[in-house]
Amino acid sequence: VQLQASGRGLVQAGGSLRLSCAASVPTFSTYSIAWFRQAPGKEREFVAASGWSSGITLYADSVKGRFTISRDNARNAVYLQMNSLKPGDTAVYYCVGSRSAIPKNSAAEYRDWGQGTQVTVSS
Repeated sequence: VQLQASGRGLVQAGGSLRLSCAASVPTFSTYSIAWFRQAPGKEREFVAASGWSSGITLYADSVKGRFTISRDNARNAVYLQMNSLKPGDTAVYYCVGSRSAIPKNSAAEYRDWGQGTQVTVSS
């Protein structure tokens, strides 16, 4: 399985950015995709996840109300819309996948990892 994240950018605080994840998965019905992020000197952090067919979504408390995860079945893509960005959102964002219909917030649940994409929010 290949996962390719895109949408890196530099934005000012309060701005918006959308990340995309293209996934080459034969069967999406039992698959979940999540976004994790890692800032310099910090541990990897769960951001959001979505079950492809279950429709279940999870969000970290730090991004609830600001970020939205969505999917496009026809394009085999998942998006992360990030609004009201803060400098604390600066990190490398990773698109990851799990062969489970139920999304989880633990990195250990995700077997497929794509290359990260840099998001920088200036104050």
